[in-house]
Amino acid sequence: MNKLFLWAIAHLLFFSGKPVSSKKADEVASERHLKNIVQLTFGGDNAEAYFSFDNKKLVFQSNNSKWGLSCDQIFILDIKAQSQDTSLPIPMLSTGLGRTTCSYFMPDGKSIIYASTHESNEACPPVPDARKLKKYVWPIYPSFDIYQADLAGNIIKKLTDSPGYDAEATLSPQGDKIVFTSDRSGDLELYTMDIDGKNVQQITSTLGYDGGAFFSPDGKKLVFRASRPKSKDEIEEYKSLLKQGLVAPTNMEIFVCNVDGSDLKQITHLGKANWCPFYHPNGKRIIFSSNHHAQSGYDFQLYAINEDGSDLEQITNQSAFNAFPMFSFDGKKMVFSSNRNNGGTRATNVFLADWVD
Repeated sequence: MNKLFLWAIAHLLFFSGKPVSSKKADEVASERHLKNIVQLTFGGDNAEAYFSFDNKKLVFQSNNSKWGLSCDQIFILDIKAQSQDTSLPIPMLSTGLGRTTCSYFMPDGKSIIYASTHESNEACPPVPDARKLKKYVWPIYPSFDIYQADLAGNIIKKLTDSPGYDAEATLSPQGDKIVFTSDRSGDLELYTMDIDGKNVQQITSTLGYDGGAFFSPDGKKLVFRASRPKSKDEIEEYKSLLKQGLVAPTNMEIFVCNVDGSDLKQITHLGKANWCPFYHPNGKRIIFSSNHHAQSGYDFQLYAINEDGSDLEQITNQSAFNAFPMFSFDGKKMVFSSNRNNGGTRATNVFLADWVD
């Protein structure tokens, strides 16, 4: 679902593995936490790239038209091999049908999970017409379910089979739990389940869109972004859009709770859209994407903040879009998506950097 936000950013605004050049040397120097940045994808919208548990591979989604894609599908790349020779083919792991989103490695490294609409309809589902709606929205496709597939692309198991939207799944670092977003209760809430799809537990229950959740390094907490409509008009609009299978993700903040939903805390109070949170390996800081600083709504930069909401620090300042950060499990690398270095096109690509505290 986050990827549809990326699609909209691209409309608002080739694989080489070479170090990124910059239009502004001072901007590169000021991104002090990111060293040796390497661009891994070129062309189309590429996002939500996440590490395998051994830090050797990335799984991500792309709609690169050069690959014959009409909407997002799931791909896998070997980090070392692709960094050295980006002419290598990048295998597709999804079916090539419907729309996919939010892939993540299983702990054994032999399979992945992702959400897909292919079982309902092999065609790409329609994207909302923002001009007609006069509002920026995300579609909540009720045909999304979560699947497990091996690295040859064969679907092993369907992990959700509840009516409505089931997507945005990620795994705990311990490899024993999956967190995902579902509207099975009538609202968009967080749920956890075992990696075999059993033992489903509802985690959140406050009105608003709870999604994009990740576990803390010790697996005891969840960080996620959420909308919280409060006024009568906001609540009516949220409920009206949700009935149409839509949400307006322009006002979201970062929240943290225990994995059972207790001790829920709002971390940011920045306004506008704050999303894509991920825990720093120390378990005390959170990196996320935000446009709270921007005069225009589509300037997204990465920020870091303490778990108690203190010490906000800007991490990136290049380009108009930086999002989907994830740290490698050893804490040495960070992968993210950005429209930097795209030659003036609308392309958003995957970048890998050494992380320096």
